[in-house]
Amino acid sequence: MGKLTVRAFRAVLGVTLAGTVFVQAGMVWVLVSGSDPEDGALPLTPLRVITVLGMVSVQVAVVCVRRLVTMVRRGTVFSHAASRYVDGVIGAIVAAALLWFAVTALNAPGQRDDPGVTVIMGGVGMAILGVALIVLVLRTLLAQAVARDVEAARMQAELAEVI
Repeated sequence: MGKLTVRAFRAVLGVTLAGTVFVQAGMVWVLVSGSDPEDGALPLTPLRVITVLGMVSVQVAVVCVRRLVTMVRRGTVFSHAASRYVDGVIGAIVAAALLWFAVTALNAPGQRDDPGVTVIMGGVGMAILGVALIVLVLRTLLAQAVARDVEAARMQAELAEVI
């Protein structure tokens, strides 16, 4: 990746992280202060808690991706250390999917007249889990690349001894 791409990516990640922290602070303030009374139409307190936790999962993913971008820039992404950050991204995506399923469950009783909404929301949760599976496949490819890089270095060292 070029320097401009890395800078643009870091800017997007920084804005995302700052935005989630800002919204989280507001949501936590509303929860703690009790300044937003519920009207009873939706269970807002559980939805707010789920939203705050969802933003934590976004923040974890952003931090892990930022570390991976740094490793790409330095040329050290093909190492075992990168797997830890990819695992963090996978965990954050799975957590987001579980939180989405919780939102779906909270929303389901209000959708008795139109259960299709609940089915669609469940499908979105499955799609989120699908993204986690795609990242897991990419992690496997990374592990194979690291193994091949280690093997190539070993063979090069053996060749250097022979010569």
